[in-house]
Amino acid sequence: MTYLDISPEVRQLGAEAEQAIRPYFERIDAISERNTEKVLAAFSKNRVAEAMFAGTTGYGYDDKGRETLDQIYADLFGAEAALVRIGFVNGTHALCCAMFSAVKTGDVVLSATGPAYDTLMNTITGDMAGSMKQYGIGYQQVEMKDGLPDIPAIVEAAKAPEVKLVFIQRSKGYAVRETLSCEQIGAVCDAVHAANPEAVIMVDNCYGEFVEELEPTQVGADIIAGSLIKNPGGGLAPTGGYIAGRRDLVENASYRLTAPGIGGECGCTMGQSRLLFQGLFLAPHTVAQALKTAVFGAKVMQMMGFEVHPLPEDIRHDIIQTIAFGAPEPLCRFCEGIQAGAPVDSFVTPVPWAMPGYDDEVIMAAGAFVQGASIELSADAPMREPYVCYMQGGLTYPSGKAGILLAAEKIRQAGYGK
Repeated sequence: MTYLDISPEVRQLGAEAEQAIRPYFERIDAISERNTEKVLAAFSKNRVAEAMFAGTTGYGYDDKGRETLDQIYADLFGAEAALVRIGFVNGTHALCCAMFSAVKTGDVVLSATGPAYDTLMNTITGDMAGSMKQYGIGYQQVEMKDGLPDIPAIVEAAKAPEVKLVFIQRSKGYAVRETLSCEQIGAVCDAVHAANPEAVIMVDNCYGEFVEELEPTQVGADIIAGSLIKNPGGGLAPTGGYIAGRRDLVENASYRLTAPGIGGECGCTMGQSRLLFQGLFLAPHTVAQALKTAVFGAKVMQMMGFEVHPLPEDIRHDIIQTIAFGAPEPLCRFCEGIQAGAPVDSFVTPVPWAMPGYDDEVIMAAGAFVQGASIELSADAPMREPYVCYMQGGLTYPSGKAGILLAAEKIRQAGYGK
């Protein structure tokens, strides 16, 4: 039999790491079980049937499966309505539509968590056609304080009557800060709603779905958005995104996705409905596998002498694990190892390149069944100091573990780490 080329020394390192982190898996499994029960209850309540998987073509009128999936997402996220569509090309697309649901010319968007993720800033302040800047929509941001939302400063900025949308990014993106818990998001929501009841609060929920038992719309957010090729697609969704929240906002967002007056009434599913339903069913379990992979990766890299965040024992609020390598060489070797452990394109060597939407060159390891799927094991990093790598995903813990051991092997062979 042929196995992966991992030295006995690195396998021993992995065994020691796994022994140390086993107690933390119980917490992850408990949340997975609760969220699986929620998904099952929502499927049962909405009477999911095989006929809903057939899909539609053309205009997509009367697509019972599409309508039912919308309602299931709304139920799971404690929202009035949801829009789940394969027509969203990525998470940024869904976020863009959600942002435009609440603002018009003369309004101001306030980011409560510092600058938004690199690609989303093009929507807000970019000079290209269709950006908020082009429509005369203003932008302000409140910087994080000690890695957390500066609530007094957010409240002061949100009091301005022209502020109509307050944006919260749950995950860290390419920033070095804390990922926000739903409890922390709820505190921001309460403060903003008290200061400016007219302002809509939107949360970028990417990477956070099913990591906790609650979602941002259950703690005060008016609208959330995310990608189906991250957590909620369970590794099966081939593309798409979702928006959930207040009914009027979701409807407004649907007009941005398609056209005014058409909204969510059109949009065929082309036989993809089964994958969206089945992926959602698997999502709590798949997210748990990704979380276990992240904890294992954190422990192995910590034992090798690199700075990691979150720490292996920390309670997690998204699936992202950061590793600070301090130099480009060990970062590139890590990504090579993750790529070598992929089921697809394992023979490819990732190199930094000018990725659209980013200011710096980006290196990305992503040998996935679905292109760009962040719920599958991947690692990426902007090539800038302090050379922090962002690892996420892992459809199964054993495969994620193998990828990390290969990454450790590459680093060791290059003469880095303990």
